[in-house]
Amino acid sequence: MIQTYLSLVLHDTIGLITILNPIAAASIMVTMVDNTTPSTMRSVAFKATMTVFIASLVTLFGGEFIFKIFGINVMSIKVIGGVILMLIAINMAYGQSSKSRHTQAEHDEAEEKEDVSIVPIGIPILFGPGVIATIIVLNNNISGEYSHLVSYSIVSISLLIAAITIFFTLRYAGAIHKVLGITGMKILTRIMGLVVGAIAAQFLIGGIKGLWGQ
Repeated sequence: MIQTYLSLVLHDTIGLITILNPIAAASIMVTMVDNTTPSTMRSVAFKATMTVFIASLVTLFGGEFIFKIFGINVMSIKVIGGVILMLIAINMAYGQSSKSRHTQAEHDEAEEKEDVSIVPIGIPILFGPGVIATIIVLNNNISGEYSHLVSYSIVSISLLIAAITIFFTLRYAGAIHKVLGITGMKILTRIMGLVVGAIAAQFLIGGIKGLWGQ
């Protein structure tokens, strides 16, 4: 049983990290933040990570309830989440992940701010509609086979691991950017785009089948 839980945690963690795409966020962050000052990078990384983690927990524990108020079931969320993720995946496959997360207007506005950790790095570059849909769907998939306590625990642990990954990726964004370069960043983004596309296809097929059977 423990091995099964660990497998679920690993599966959800990989999916969340791929969709959050901290590598792309790091490449954007170095253009907005003075990466020569360690304290500044640490502060921005911490605030952005906490923003994503708190928003993710709110989504996990309250997102499905809010959707139910509007009469939206999980299968519908799977379909629209699959569409959003597919659009993100297409952009990532072409090395244009930033366009799928925020607009040029938001980027220009961010350059005028002193603190960009919460907006736009935390939201919407890292945490966006695709992440919201993914968290709700992952939790629903697990709760369909196990108790709600197990599903909430597994997704929460996965979110914590993903948040730690985000922090260290952003914290050392300057070093990562120097090592990988623009070409390396784009290659990783394209590879992650394929994974996001596969997840999107699963969401779409599962959601359509669920709606069809209702």
